[in-house]
Amino acid sequence: MDLAYSLAGAFVGFLVGLTGVGGGSLMAPILIILFGFNPAVAIGTDLWFAAITKSIGGTIHHKLGSPDWQVVRRLALGSLPAAALTVLWLAHSHEGRLESDLLMQLLGAMLLLTAVLMLAKPRLTAPLRKFADRMNPEMRKRQALATMAAGALVGVLVTLTSVGAGALVAVMLALLYPLRLGAKTIVGTDIIHAVPLTLVAAIGHSWLGNVDIWLLASLLIGSIPGIVAGSLVAGKVNDGLVRWALAAMLAVSAVKMMAS
Repeated sequence: MDLAYSLAGAFVGFLVGLTGVGGGSLMAPILIILFGFNPAVAIGTDLWFAAITKSIGGTIHHKLGSPDWQVVRRLALGSLPAAALTVLWLAHSHEGRLESDLLMQLLGAMLLLTAVLMLAKPRLTAPLRKFADRMNPEMRKRQALATMAAGALVGVLVTLTSVGAGALVAVMLALLYPLRLGAKTIVGTDIIHAVPLTLVAAIGHSWLGNVDIWLLASLLIGSIPGIVAGSLVAGKVNDGLVRWALAAMLAVSAVKMMAS
């Protein structure tokens, strides 16, 4: 076990406990940029880390609001098959992993997108509610198909980069269900859906040989107390400051990856 890895796990776990998001977006860049891991191994290990920490964080954050199980099912109907098919595509077309340079570009782009969405989401609430008021019944009927399509897109992106199960899904839900889902319900729905998605992707990457078990164990040793500590102070820290700090870290990581 490596103390540095455990400290990194504690740091990311604390942010997951504090905000409910951040695990998948931060751990992979930390493993690649700070510790020099191969991008495919960092992503595969990060997916297991995300699946386990999201399970714990989801239980702790359940008080934020019950998930909308119908929306969870719709997302999963798209995301889980897409994740499984992406794993099979990697196995048969790319020998289990994409080229490191391409992975760095994809991961950097996803991190940058996540940073932008984190900052833009609070500003979208009012316009989305106005749009929802003008939606006709036919458009509402298409929500289910649109949700499954959004889930499929997220399933592919999460499997390839380990990023997207948090902020990206939250924004998609706000776009698709501006009246039905409140902020608390979006958090619960997002976290509950992320658990099976990251688990399917993580199992797939284990099969492809992209997971470092000892690294994962070191990360988890730090992350579990980190999640508990973050959850205890959740609500006592200014949400806006946390959001800007997370977005800044993601943006810096994105630039470093895309420029490497």
